[in-house]
Amino acid sequence: MDKLVLDNVSKVYGMGENAVTALDTVSLNVRAGEFVAVVGPSGSGKTTLLAITGALLLPTSGAVTLNGQSIARQSASALAKFRLEHIGFVLQSSNLVPYLTARDQLLLVAELAGKRDRAAQQRADRLLDELGLRRRHHHYPEALSGGERQRVAIARALMNDPDVLLADEPTANLDSVRGREAVQLLAAQAKNGAKAAIMVTHDERMLDLCDRVVRIADGRISAVTAAAPR
Repeated sequence: MDKLVLDNVSKVYGMGENAVTALDTVSLNVRAGEFVAVVGPSGSGKTTLLAITGALLLPTSGAVTLNGQSIARQSASALAKFRLEHIGFVLQSSNLVPYLTARDQLLLVAELAGKRDRAAQQRADRLLDELGLRRRHHHYPEALSGGERQRVAIARALMNDPDVLLADEPTANLDSVRGREAVQLLAAQAKNGAKAAIMVTHDERMLDLCDRVVRIADGRISAVTAAAPR
């Protein structure tokens, strides 16, 4: 079943002679448990696609639906609530809060959602354990390796059990071994949690960990292929 659907989505920046089309009638369906890679050159529209999927930008035309419901034009506060409840983001840099421990990074998400209770504490502990951070719960970001910081960022993205998991160049600041570990974790969390997951990446070495590869150029999808067998 398709969990996430982009239907003829276009995004135009500016007006008149200065108008720039970043996305041009892009359509993409992502099933529950599917991990999709989006690749393409700089300026191809990858970041815009991810931002629209994550309700950070609204499309100029077209529609985005999640679980059959349209992500309609809403107030800024309503969209922020939607992102908090339904979208998990993993960014190029882990973007951890420097004065919070690994555990508190996750509990902050629960607090923003009004759910910082015993169940949230247990979920934070479970996620960190599952991602190989059992002994790092009370460490601050400066005491964690790059790979550990990215794993905390993945756990934080999963804290509110989102429907959609979005990753923007998650391996950019990691070596090849730690980068592959991070993408393997993303793929496993998408599958095991029945989440629709999209990863924007320049790293072709990671594509075999994905279910499909979407290639984009000049704002349009140029090819969609099954990933090479693992």
